[in-house]
Amino acid sequence: MAVNERDLHVQKENLVQKQVQGIGFGEKAGYGAGDLASNLIFSAISMFLLFYYTDVVGVSAAIIGTIILVSRLLDGLTDIGMGIVVDKTKSRFGKARPWLLWMALPYALLSVALFTVPPMGQAATLIYIVLTYNLIHIVYTAINIPYGVLNSLMTQDQYERSQLNIFRMFMALGGASIVMFGTLPLVGMFGGGQTGWTITFAIFGAIAGLLFLLTFFKTKERVAAADGGEPGEKTVPLKTGLKALFRNKYWGLLVAFSIVTYTGMGLSSGVNVYYAEYILFRPDLVGILGLAGIFPVMVGLLFMAPVIKRFGKRNAMLIGLAVSLLGTVLLVIDPASTTLVLAGAFIRGIGMAPILGSFFAMLADTIEYGEWKTGVRTEGLVYSAGSFGTKVGMGLGAAALGWGLTLGGYAGGATEQSASAVTAIIVLFIWLPAVIAVLQMIILFFYRLDQLYPTILSDLKKRKTADS
Repeated sequence: MAVNERDLHVQKENLVQKQVQGIGFGEKAGYGAGDLASNLIFSAISMFLLFYYTDVVGVSAAIIGTIILVSRLLDGLTDIGMGIVVDKTKSRFGKARPWLLWMALPYALLSVALFTVPPMGQAATLIYIVLTYNLIHIVYTAINIPYGVLNSLMTQDQYERSQLNIFRMFMALGGASIVMFGTLPLVGMFGGGQTGWTITFAIFGAIAGLLFLLTFFKTKERVAAADGGEPGEKTVPLKTGLKALFRNKYWGLLVAFSIVTYTGMGLSSGVNVYYAEYILFRPDLVGILGLAGIFPVMVGLLFMAPVIKRFGKRNAMLIGLAVSLLGTVLLVIDPASTTLVLAGAFIRGIGMAPILGSFFAMLADTIEYGEWKTGVRTEGLVYSAGSFGTKVGMGLGAAALGWGLTLGGYAGGATEQSASAVTAIIVLFIWLPAVIAVLQMIILFFYRLDQLYPTILSDLKKRKTADS
């Protein structure tokens, strides 16, 4: 019996060691490929879908904005359901990775359907839009929730998690850049109109599916709960998981932060095409305007790991938000100056680097906080409820854009817009993002988990040793 207990102790120690070992560059890049896949389609939805519906299909901006908001609220509920499913998944591949394998093909096919609205009556068109928009988000949930959970299952080391998140965000922005610069030229190259959009997203969808498969094959789940067992082996009853979730105050703060943050991101990514067209009178600058915001983020992410290690994730984000507000000052000076607008967007992009480089790693840290406080570890439920905030936020951002354009009297496809429509576009591009940045700073003021995390992780490891 003593020999068995000694063997069990050795097995437990080996498991702990596996969970803190370093992750190689190839696995980090493989993990990041998943967000490149996501953003080939997700960024297109944010940047071009409203424009596609209003200016190609010919549907009212207000109607589309309402459809998107309602769909995103429902989508947020499916996030919770998917989190529960992930926590209960048992397979030889783990609890998160198998979903990347199962959902890659459906994600690719629905990407094409989303940007292929066939010619038909108004009622039929709206039904098709509602069906395809909701279906792709259901599949996106089924692949993206497990993908996000995977970070917390690969390692418990804060710095490694931050590096994984940086790889993820860098490649996500790479995907967004491809979409930003490649979409309209590809649509034009393939003949424009409906045919051009369909072929373009057949290409993007195929690439996205293959990238998700790459993530599946290159990553590994290592982390188990503090009460022992192999990764993915134990399941937690839903009632117990939900009760523990609502005792996790830092999770609650990050859900609020994600709603506010992604409202701003959904708004900003969608308004660029309108701002370039009707304020700068340079529709050819859509890609450049987007790049002015994305390029500094991508460069900043390359240097973000030591910044986060030095100042902590929360403090780095607060600094970034202050920088973003400085960028807004330049936009206010002359909203119609191409030079000042590009410079302001660039400075805003610098400020976004700490936010994108830290948020999902912070969300992963709340898993350990919840386990430490309640004794219950539910990676899927924690991440899915956090993802609920991102979905609701993106929906609010898209809806705000659609409603704001309608309130301003925007006329889809018109060569000129009214003074009120121009004012609405300026408010949506400059002033509303500034208000959102202030709200983000207020929320982060109450976040203190960075300081507590080393103690929490030490206590959890002591529990594992005691149980062994």
